Formats: sequence, C-alpha cells, structure tokens
Amino acid sequence: MGKYIMRRLLQIIPVLFIISFIVFCLVYVAGDPVALMLSEDASQEDILQLRESLGLNEPFYIQYFNYMVGLAQLDFGESFRYNTSALPIVLERLPATIELAVAAMIVAIMIAIPLGIWSATKKNSAIDVVATGGAVIWKAMPNFWLGIMLILIFSVMLGWFPVSGRGTWSHLILPAITLGTGIAAEMTRFIRSSMLEIMNQDYVRTARSKGLKEFFVIHKHAFRNALIPVVTITALQTSTVVGGTLITESVFSWPGLGQLLIQAVNTRDMAIVQASVFIIAFIVIAMNLLADILYKLLDPRITFR
Repeated sequence: MGKYIMRRLLQIIPVLFIISFIVFCLVYVAGDPVALMLSEDASQEDILQLRESLGLNEPFYIQYFNYMVGLAQLDFGESFRYNTSALPIVLERLPATIELAVAAMIVAIMIAIPLGIWSATKKNSAIDVVATGGAVIWKAMPNFWLGIMLILIFSVMLGWFPVSGRGTWSHLILPAITLGTGIAAEMTRFIRSSMLEIMNQDYVRTARSKGLKEFFVIHKHAFRNALIPVVTITALQTSTVVGGTLITESVFSWPGLGQLLIQAVNTRDMAIVQASVFIIAFIVIAMNLLADILYKLLDPRITFR
C-alpha cells in the first residue's frame, strides 16, 4: 500500500507538468494583456517598455523556461490587477471554495444515498420511476438557472436567506443546494445501479434466508459492498464540483476561487489564471488518489500493484 501511494505521488509530477504546459500554451495564445494594463492613451513606447519588462518580447521557449523556473519555486508571477504575487491571492480564496464544495457534497450525499437505496429496493415501482426521472431532470437543469430561481423564491419573495455573499451558515445553504443537487442526481443513479447488482448476489440471498431483517440485509450486507463504485463516482465528481463552483460562485457572489478565476479570465490576469488552474488540477488529482486509498479501506481484498 505504501509503495503504491508513493508511486502515485511520483506520477503526479509528470501530470502536473503536462497540465502546466497546456495552461501556458492557452495563456500564450490568449492575447496581449498589456493593452488592459495600460490606459488607452498610452504611447507606443510605454507599451514596448512594459512588454520588455514582462518578458513578452522573448521567444516562446524562453518564456516557457522562465515560467517553469518560477513554477518550481511556486511562483506564478505577479497579478497586474492586485499588484502582488498571484499564489497568495489564490490560496486566500481557496477556503471559501472548499467550504462550498464540501457543503455541496454533503447535500448530494444526504439526497443520493437514501434515494438511491430506496429506488433500488422498490425497483420498477412508482417511487423508482419518480426517483430516476427526477435524477435525469435535476442532472439536465443548469446550475445558474436553479440558483437564480432559489434566490428569487427563498431570498427575494420569502426573505429566508441572504441573496449573496459569504458569512453565516445561511449564506451557504442556497449555493450548496444549487451545486449539490446536480451531483446528487448523478450519484443517485450510480447508487441505484450498484445496489441492484449487489442485491442479486448469493451472499445477500443467504442473509435473507437466515431470517435477517431486510433493514440489516440492505444496510449491512448490500450497501457496504455497493460503496466502492460510489466512491469512484464521488472522486470523479470532484472536477464537476470545482467546475460547478465557477458558475455557482458567480450567481451568489461567493468570494471563492471560481469567482476569482472568471474575473481573471475577463481581465486577462494570466498569473491568477495559471495559479488557479494549477491548484484546481492538484486538488482533482489528490481526490482521485484518496479514492484509491478508500477502496482498500472498504474492501481489504483489493490489492494494488
């Protein structure tokens, strides 16, 4: 197990290297940020001088080499909008995004697990049809539309929750529901499919033949073995959660990494963009590694090579 984790940690290095190259190429072709950094009446001399100071006159390979040297030191450059290093700004916004993502996953789990189990145990019933149909509808529903509707109903009309911002727990409820329901829809379908497969296994039928109550058969014997594919989809949903925060944070003015990244893209603040994408990629990779470790905890029979 220890050797496997070490090997996976070493594999992160080339993956991050490839990601950094892709991000740099996208930033390189995105356009010249100098036009946004200077006023409209700036002279050509001022433009050339700023390009020279930023190293934008250098060839592609020189710029990429300088970028990698800075990356090795966790230096993504200076944000021209904030006039300071980009990484501390990104790390300052990261806790808000993690808070929203964790809350959204809690909402998703609270909805998906009971609904998925209930749907599987009532296969082809009205409950199953409503649950699976509802999952498809919620999955297809855009986050921004759902967020706007929740604000309109629960904030504007009823006044139960704040419209936007971050502070108390009440600020978190609507964004977490907006982001969590779409994830719950996907997880519900996987839990249902996994439970249906497990319910037909011999050991489940044996447990029933011994006279165990259906509650213990489902929750002790079936659901635990159905958790492995659920862990897989939960880990894969990390990228969906992070991507969903980009929209959700904008709708609710949530001061997280997603809102910062969208603002940086609009203003071509490439240092912020590079630092944000790098941190997001690292989080997604780390969550997939955590999923592999959970496999072993859930089923000791699993071996890693």
